[in-house]
Amino acid sequence: MRVLLVHPNFPGQYAHLMPALLARGDVQVAAISARHVEVPAGVTLRVYQAPAAEPPEARYGRYMMAALKRAELVAGEALALRRDGFVPDVIACHIGWGDAIFLKDVFPDAPMLLYGEFFYSVTGADVGFMPGETPTVRTAMRVRAMNAPMLSAMNAADWGVSPTRWQRDRFPPWFRQRISLAHEGVDTQTCRPDPQARVTLPDGSVLKPGDEVVTYVARGLEPYRGFPTFLRALPELLRRRPGARVVVVGGDEARYGPSPEAGGSWKDQLLREVGALDPARVIFTGRVPYATLLNLFRISAVHVYLTVPFVLSWSMLEAMACGALLLASATPPVQEVITDGRNGLLTDFHDSAVLCERLVAVLENPGRHAALRQAARRTITELYDLRRVCLPRQMDILDALAARRAPSTYA
Repeated sequence: MRVLLVHPNFPGQYAHLMPALLARGDVQVAAISARHVEVPAGVTLRVYQAPAAEPPEARYGRYMMAALKRAELVAGEALALRRDGFVPDVIACHIGWGDAIFLKDVFPDAPMLLYGEFFYSVTGADVGFMPGETPTVRTAMRVRAMNAPMLSAMNAADWGVSPTRWQRDRFPPWFRQRISLAHEGVDTQTCRPDPQARVTLPDGSVLKPGDEVVTYVARGLEPYRGFPTFLRALPELLRRRPGARVVVVGGDEARYGPSPEAGGSWKDQLLREVGALDPARVIFTGRVPYATLLNLFRISAVHVYLTVPFVLSWSMLEAMACGALLLASATPPVQEVITDGRNGLLTDFHDSAVLCERLVAVLENPGRHAALRQAARRTITELYDLRRVCLPRQMDILDALAARRAPSTYA
């Protein structure tokens, strides 16, 4: 079987799938990406130069213009693969950015599987979720324009795959019925509890399981991941728990949603709002190596994960697999995984005071929630385990498409 994997930030969601395909021995893999990255022997990687962003003056047309530019570049790399004799039996491509739009024109006989991460809507998800944010007609126009490239890709695709039920259900019914539910998977052998875990901070102090440590992790410290709610809870938390320390992991730039109108970062703006926080007790690490991240989950007394109704972060599931106690937002993508009081704790996304109270209650009774930690890991091993659940589903989907059969939806 020949498989073409397409993702502008390759390997992206195909990081586990790619080596699993190669391990079968009967699969040839080619990939198209917008970045150069090391790939295993046997993988043919074609790289295109991502086009410059369209100017804001293009308004609603800029989303489709940018997508079509990418689609043309990806098609050029696909044509080069075809000239070299690589014709895939199945194509797997992320639905975003426009990469998928012309692939079926280059390889009309190859079934195309879209990774359906998110489909935008004016209601029921991230748009209009923040207090005082009321969608307008122009908001609806912008959302429809953002979806246009994905609709073009969906029209060409044969099947889709989504990581969670809530993300799958964002798609329109005519395509949703052709989407399989298959998360990319959590490596529960790597992501597991370790009572010997240690984290050394910049000041030389060492954190270990049992310490009064609150952790927060996001790619970007921004409103989409509840950073304002979290930071506003800290002054009172630190006052009431004088032995607590807080470790905040993430970059300063906004990865989802807008940057502050006044410029700078959300972190700087919010620190000006809440006032000085003791740097010995609130540690901003920036990004950290993956091994350090897992050790933070392992030593955490309570891990805070907040998100608007949007794409569910891998970090939440990895924290659960490491046996962390999750205090997470009561928002739909989270509630698909966490039930309050059963395998974690939930809190209001917007309410810093409630978040503080729940944090204090956890820190006052550190041994009370051992069963929730165990249940959190059990949730991941039963439903999201990479080798037992997720990779077998992904392989079955690809095999079915290559054989020109409709895959199971795993509904």
